[in-house]
Amino acid sequence: MIEPAAHVSDTEVAAAAVLAGAEVVRARYRQRHSRIDKGGGDFATDVDVAAEEAVLDVIRAARPGDAVHGEEGGRRGAVGVAREWLVDPLCGTLNYAVGSPLVAVNVALRGGPAAVADPFGGDVFLTDGEAAWVRTGAGYEAPATPAGDSRLVDVNLDPPFPSAPGFRAVDLLAHPRFVGHFRPRVVSTSLALAWVAAGRRAAYVTDGGDLGASVHFAAGIALCRAAGCVVTGVDGAPVGAGGRGIVAAADAGTHRLLMSMIGGGGGRR
Repeated sequence: MIEPAAHVSDTEVAAAAVLAGAEVVRARYRQRHSRIDKGGGDFATDVDVAAEEAVLDVIRAARPGDAVHGEEGGRRGAVGVAREWLVDPLCGTLNYAVGSPLVAVNVALRGGPAAVADPFGGDVFLTDGEAAWVRTGAGYEAPATPAGDSRLVDVNLDPPFPSAPGFRAVDLLAHPRFVGHFRPRVVSTSLALAWVAAGRRAAYVTDGGDLGASVHFAAGIALCRAAGCVVTGVDGAPVGAGGRGIVAAADAGTHRLLMSMIGGGGGRR
């Protein structure tokens, strides 16, 4: 457990927090889980809740004056506190519930450092807000280096689809130039954003509203930006107020090509 000391960086707090959540996720993998209905076919499990508490325990110990906003528990902490941590304790709940290990634990200090843990791959993807790197389970570290060479593009097909009928992810997959240049992947977790930052995916595309402050996407967006990726909404606008969805690409050429396929359907470019 991290002690509440000023010399412990926010980045290391984020790293310790996602590792605590990842430990819970691994320990209860493929066990029987209770479900908490969220409506519209969405649900959380008791593991989501337990992982969130493990994450929050680390943050509270290290930064007791900060606020936290967890996917399951909502916002906690004093009103008006400037520092707020965004926590997604188990991104990919539907995957996890059926025994698929494609999940992530995401923690981001709003506007600052962030971390994403791959509980089963063993990697932790980190950013201090300026640089991004990957730390393996063995403690080896390497810079996060985006690369479009693989041409693998992860496309989120989960609803909602606020940009339809102008832009629909399924239409992108059928675009002649997409199938001629890229190879689609569907991971169904924001772990794919960390993979873009680390060069394991050429791009990630998801529809949605303003996702810049979403507990699901904040850490991945921070990683991609720090790694030097090109990140916009599907409409070409900056991710944030007024933007829609995310197009995170390893480089400008990949981003430009994807946006030419999304075209006017996504809105402005």
